[in-house]
Amino acid sequence: MSSTFLGMPATPPRSPYGTGNLRGDRTFPKAAHDELRNEQLRRNLGRATRTIRAKRLNVTGELPDWEALRAAGSAIKTDTMNRLPELLEQLERKVTERGGTVHWARDGVEANEIVARLVRATGSREVIKVKSMATQETGLNEHLESVGITPYETDLAELIVQLAHDKPSHILVPAIHRNRDEIRQIFLKEIPGVDPGLDNVPAHLAAAARAYLREKFMTAKVAVSGANFGIAETGTLAVVESEGNGRMCLTLPDTLITVMGIEKVLPRYQDLEVFLQLLPRSSTGERMNPYTSMWTGVTPGDGPQDFHLVLLDNGRTAALADRIGREALNCIRCSACLNVCPVYERAGGHAYGSTYPGPIGAVLTPQLAGMDAAKHDPNSSLPYASSLCGACFDACPVKIDIPSLLVELRHQSTEQSGTTAEKLAMKAAATVMKHPKLFTAAQKGGGIGRVLAGRDGRISRLPPPFDGWSESRDTAAPPKQTFRSWLASPEGGATMRAAEDEYRENRKKEEGE
Repeated sequence: MSSTFLGMPATPPRSPYGTGNLRGDRTFPKAAHDELRNEQLRRNLGRATRTIRAKRLNVTGELPDWEALRAAGSAIKTDTMNRLPELLEQLERKVTERGGTVHWARDGVEANEIVARLVRATGSREVIKVKSMATQETGLNEHLESVGITPYETDLAELIVQLAHDKPSHILVPAIHRNRDEIRQIFLKEIPGVDPGLDNVPAHLAAAARAYLREKFMTAKVAVSGANFGIAETGTLAVVESEGNGRMCLTLPDTLITVMGIEKVLPRYQDLEVFLQLLPRSSTGERMNPYTSMWTGVTPGDGPQDFHLVLLDNGRTAALADRIGREALNCIRCSACLNVCPVYERAGGHAYGSTYPGPIGAVLTPQLAGMDAAKHDPNSSLPYASSLCGACFDACPVKIDIPSLLVELRHQSTEQSGTTAEKLAMKAAATVMKHPKLFTAAQKGGGIGRVLAGRDGRISRLPPPFDGWSESRDTAAPPKQTFRSWLASPEGGATMRAAEDEYRENRKKEEGE
């Protein structure tokens, strides 16, 4: 009699190493060190994030039930993650019933190949694109270009980034690191036939982009989009935007290909009531999005007649398998956490090396692509790209506890790193602290550090291996007397007795009153 051994459940795969845009080529500290030298970048970021923060606070403050909305959004997303497989199957069924075709992509490589195959089947050699984080994540543009298909970004900020041969630096405003003068120079250099007298007035810059894109909107046969939400109950897809370019892409071409991360599904159509209030207020500081486009499969005679939905995993199942880290999948890509983060505001988005920058990127990227895929993996530094101030948690519309996730990822990184100098130092410290005599001896020995201090009582340079700490901060010199020795001294004893007497006198006065 033969038997089948099924073995232990396999760990879900991460995004393949070396593909897409989920890993930089340098660690965050090294990349941030270079970005901090760019004073123009810091001015641009500071001005933009301050403006968005102020607008967001104004419109969220108008709602008496804002916290209840946040709680509802969090509950819906948590329920979705708990039932993700069944909801995705329901979404596939509903989209298919309405004339659409659903494709499942295990990773970004597979998603890119699916999209390229679908475009080639139409005979077209160019596509217009709606702003899409998922296709940025997979590196779709680069893949299409490699097979002879030209993608045209139609979102103004994405167009700026594309024309500049640059990379996005913000979830909501990809070109936030560019100012008007820089954009003017990019347009003059890259847009064919642009007026050489173009100035830096925003309306004139937008008009130049509009004229450039108009022909593409009218002639392109294929469009590629992302999706903010996919409704399992009805098979409806939704895209929210501010410019109207998305509406043009979603309605004019013959073929529409939507690439959607599997975490974007929502159970019910009614759930949009919550998220269409949370998202615009948290992202652009608006009460509602100027353009909210929704479509369900194919409608004969109206809009694209060939619709494909590509459901992208690319490490999301691996994140879902993490009992703690899965909370990051609740993200609705509003960018509120970036706009309040002091680290992001100073270092900018490029320092993170990923499509997803800022606090949410520091937790989402390592879970999608891993932190130990190679020796000295740059992603292993991302959980440390935070001061843990908690501003991101307060701003998140679906209440993702980003600081706690960062701490958990730091723990995982430490566990995966094997024996390190830091780990050995922590073990030594634990041993010393467990034994009072050793701890007392260490305190006394620490007093030797006073010889390293300057006249100001600070140590500006520590010896190796602690010199990394003192590269960016001074260290206070150890006191001449430890607290324990002071407490055991006549002076300490007298001070404590005086404090006790004062406490008793105060209690008598209070009782007398």
